[in-house]
Amino acid sequence: MSQQGYVATPPYSQAQPGLGGYPTGFGASPPQAHYGHYGAPPQPYAAQPAGVLKPAASSPSGMPPPPVSSQYGSPTQQNGAHSQKFPSPAVSAPAMPPYGQPLQRPAYHSMAQATPPTQQITNQMSAMSIGGYGQGPLQSPQSPTSSAAPQPYQMPSAPAMGHPPMSPTGHQPPSMSVCPPMAAGPPMAATGAPPMGMPNSQPGLPPMGGGGFQQPGGPQVFPQQPGPYGGQMPGSQMAGSQAGAFAGGFPGGAAHMAGPPQKKLDPDSIPSTTQVIEDDQAKRGGQLYTTNLRGQVPPLVTTNFTAQDQGNASPRFMRCTTYSFPCSSDLAKQCQVPLATIIKPFATVPKNETPLYVVNHGEAGPIRCNRCKAYMCPFMLFIDGGRRYQCSFCNCVNEVPVQYFQHLDHMGRRVDLYERPELSLGSYEFTATLDYCKNNKPPNPPAYIFMIDVSYNNIKSGLVKLICEELKTLLDRLPKEEGAESSSIKVGFVTYNKILHFYNVKSALAQPQMMVVSDVAEMFVPLLDGFLVNVQESRAVINNLLDQIPDMFADTNESETVFAPVIQAGVEALKAAECSGKLFIFHSSLPTAEAPGKLKNRDDRKLVNTEKEKILFQPQRGVYEQLAKDSVAQGCCVDLFVFPNQYMDMATMGDIPTHTGGSVYKYSNFQVQIDGEHFLTDLRRDVEKSIGFDAIMRVRTSTGFRATDFFGAIYMNNTTDVEMAAVDCDKAVTVEFKHDDALNEETGALIQCALLYTSVGGQRRLRIHNLSLNCSSQLSELYKSCETDALINFFAKSAYHAILNQPVKTVREILVKQTAHMLACYRKHCASPSAASQLILPDAMKVFPVYMNSLMKTPVLVGSAELSTDERNFHRLSVMSMGVEESQVLLYPRLIPLHSMDVVNEAVPAAVRCSEERLSETGLFLLDNGQNLFLWLGQACTPDLIQSLFNVPSLGHLSPDMTSLPELDTAQSKKLRSIICAISQQRPHSMKMVIVKQKDRSEMLFRQHLVEDKGLHGGASYIDFLCYVHREIRQLLT
Repeated sequence: MSQQGYVATPPYSQAQPGLGGYPTGFGASPPQAHYGHYGAPPQPYAAQPAGVLKPAASSPSGMPPPPVSSQYGSPTQQNGAHSQKFPSPAVSAPAMPPYGQPLQRPAYHSMAQATPPTQQITNQMSAMSIGGYGQGPLQSPQSPTSSAAPQPYQMPSAPAMGHPPMSPTGHQPPSMSVCPPMAAGPPMAATGAPPMGMPNSQPGLPPMGGGGFQQPGGPQVFPQQPGPYGGQMPGSQMAGSQAGAFAGGFPGGAAHMAGPPQKKLDPDSIPSTTQVIEDDQAKRGGQLYTTNLRGQVPPLVTTNFTAQDQGNASPRFMRCTTYSFPCSSDLAKQCQVPLATIIKPFATVPKNETPLYVVNHGEAGPIRCNRCKAYMCPFMLFIDGGRRYQCSFCNCVNEVPVQYFQHLDHMGRRVDLYERPELSLGSYEFTATLDYCKNNKPPNPPAYIFMIDVSYNNIKSGLVKLICEELKTLLDRLPKEEGAESSSIKVGFVTYNKILHFYNVKSALAQPQMMVVSDVAEMFVPLLDGFLVNVQESRAVINNLLDQIPDMFADTNESETVFAPVIQAGVEALKAAECSGKLFIFHSSLPTAEAPGKLKNRDDRKLVNTEKEKILFQPQRGVYEQLAKDSVAQGCCVDLFVFPNQYMDMATMGDIPTHTGGSVYKYSNFQVQIDGEHFLTDLRRDVEKSIGFDAIMRVRTSTGFRATDFFGAIYMNNTTDVEMAAVDCDKAVTVEFKHDDALNEETGALIQCALLYTSVGGQRRLRIHNLSLNCSSQLSELYKSCETDALINFFAKSAYHAILNQPVKTVREILVKQTAHMLACYRKHCASPSAASQLILPDAMKVFPVYMNSLMKTPVLVGSAELSTDERNFHRLSVMSMGVEESQVLLYPRLIPLHSMDVVNEAVPAAVRCSEERLSETGLFLLDNGQNLFLWLGQACTPDLIQSLFNVPSLGHLSPDMTSLPELDTAQSKKLRSIICAISQQRPHSMKMVIVKQKDRSEMLFRQHLVEDKGLHGGASYIDFLCYVHREIRQLLT
């Protein structure tokens, strides 16, 4: 792209001399705001125009091409300060009016009448100097068909290089999903998928003239203009890489040009994630999604739909990066779109959908293919009158067991097709026989062991008392088998500091008995009988114990703790009881006491941005590695709740939970009154959630491709078996596939995920999920059926895995290169021919760059010494087991305006783009990223609103420690609490609410989640990243 960045013009009549660079710094001057600019006088809040943009299904992506030396994210400078490469232009035209003057805002007109697709594209284009990110508006010949439609809203159109500004009579673009101008050239176009998500643009649309409307007859060609706007000026090509040009960010930048800068591109003209989400919700929300078609793209994860299983697994269980695999490995290499599926085998099924059927074939067990061992499923083909069946995975012909025989109808289908879940549904369960059990014995029900650190910190903070009080009621809510009266799970209790205390809570005892193990080097369990008990039977003794524990250690001065021996004790206890189970460990400090697994502080931030930075993410080996292996072998899952006040080596301590299917919860500087409820909500959910134990998963595929890489809270002993000591409803495993032969368009690609596990009632079961995908020799089909949310989940996990072995800087470069490569391949092979200066994005991937840029700015990849190493490791561990829903909202948080909410309407208000420009001083905004909730209050918030929500007269009276809303009997308070409740129910973890006042210190924390803006710790804004990627694409294409 030409270095010209985004050029948005001044009033149409005025031609701009010369070409502008980025005004005063990489993306410094903010584009026009929708709500008043941050710091400008209060503006009335204008609602987002409805239905402006047709969103596309999102799409995912993969990792490493060879590392390239791009400066992306270079450690030395902050993104934003230009290095001496670009002298600041003499006069800078501010994009915002000076503080205190009213803003000129685009006036929205009614959106009721849609603009014709071709015109919309052009319109958009013209609004940006993006000819596809490129030339700005050309002199626009009026298209006879297009003049009638009213334009949604006016905004200054951007003259871009190569053409004079548009005359005032030309149409202005609606806020569409278009991209930033990146160079001289006509606006974007796309084939197959409509360009950047324009509504119903016809496949095969020829490229639009820059800003001119397409005549029905074919593409119009505009001659390049001579003179200052003509063609590209030397030095302005995006192609020449100027390494290090943007400090801390991308190479290359504003060209060295004379003349005042032009205003920056209007951010409304580049693809909007919120618009894509809204459009998908409008188009597919509230509908029934039936899974009877091969390779159909499901609704987005953000859309509310009801799934009906008709032969393929619901998207709640399996989502793919693309639903049309390329037929050959050459095509796959050419496009570099990763082929992966994100499997959430225990995903929660909503109440209005059918739970999984359990099929019991008696002692014979499930029917399987003799050769590849795939389980009976709807893809199997019955032949020979029903006496034999052909396996669709390996093509082997098998005999049908006598007891399973059934006649075929005139269509060749079994007569009992709809009576058997395994023949008609994509997901179901089999009851497993003894052959599937350890030592051919039925398993015992699992056990939960609560292990509480009673060192000085936890006693002093009140945490131990809080846990003990909560457990009295929580133990009544242990998960139970469908239809069972009570839970079969047994429970046990351990307390520890640098020695361990075991408790005998046998129902026959009047008082609990404590047994101490002080030799932590040789861990053993001092009692068998009475350690793991049934809650109902031992209720009185357990309550007695929970009352005594806080008092027993009230005067402790012991501050040292052990950690590895605690897990060892749990594993030994489960081994002795011959069952699987889960350890709930509540721990507060680095384990420095003399014992196996003793850790030392290795937090060396001088390693950040060096070749050795990967050491910060690597766990300490030895004891912990062996312990992870032993835990998985015993089916012992570890859930770790940490309450650190300083460095804790999360990389090592979180390693066992991550390899055993467990979770890590972190509460820094824990205070009972502020964080207590947040922690207890997490603990309740963790204890109650649906879960399977001692699980092993295998992913089988039809011939031509196979599963090669697995990411998640899993343990891999070999290349095919995914072992999980436990798997719960929030854990997802991301599986990457590679070709080992050609695929066939007729038969498609089949995936079967089989999970063998022990239920909470102690039954051995097999859970099967089947999915069929299309195969195509046309890359356009692959790009059309991509899913951005699944792609970014894959990229996040593969990048977070790669940083264990590669420098973070290299991983960032690989991500950018692969993003550019995927988009360049689309441009080259799928889009209609157009000027190189256009940025053309596939419809289904048009918001992929904003997610990728957000991923680069996450604590793990941003490479800033200001971030704590533990925080970076905690973030990394959390993401590794996330499903698509969680990674989507983490990388593009919801920013919800609340000051204008309709208190009568039950719906949550529509989110706005995640950028500072959307904030207004009079506004009230809620930001939700699945981990935290921020309630942002503008300085000029009306006292009435503050009074009705917080029961205080003004913003100044609000307590900074407030973490929840008071329950007031006002319409606004009820509405806001119902919104927060609705959001919280969608998220797997409890979210602590942080109240942020504009211009307060706490605002910095909130700002780092505004992912379209420049990162606080480095990282580019969305617009700048788009420019950079466009330049990379042009380099690849030349």
